[in-house]
Amino acid sequence: MGVLQTIKPQHNVKDSFSNLVGGVLKVVSVERGKISCLVKVKAPLLNSYGGMHGGSVAAVAERVATACARTVVGEDKNLFLGELGISYLSSAPHNAEVIIDGSVVRSGRNLTVVAVNFRLKESGRLAYMTRATFYHMPISSL
Repeated sequence: MGVLQTIKPQHNVKDSFSNLVGGVLKVVSVERGKISCLVKVKAPLLNSYGGMHGGSVAAVAERVATACARTVVGEDKNLFLGELGISYLSSAPHNAEVIIDGSVVRSGRNLTVVAVNFRLKESGRLAYMTRATFYHMPISSL
């Protein structure tokens, strides 16, 4: 994809990347304030060095953090992702299985903070750490 190439119509739609992330993300368990998922690092998620691409890490972290926050925040409030911080500690190589654990660090009246950790299933090594801050937005009654 470059400056002179156009975006294909099937990709130029709202939330088109979710199909890619949703296709590799498998839910293992869901509890109040906690969620655990599994991802197998396939070719579409790789960077040019053969590890999991940073954009893929961010997309998966956002999806898991949102699901985790939704376990404690009522449906009467919209969530706005205000911050997503990612620490890249090591790489998740091609075909590696990665366990993703999300947990609510703090949830109050106006914001929720969620930590999401990525560990390699085979070794248990921590690959990526993320923290997401969600602001609660009341749904408008117009």
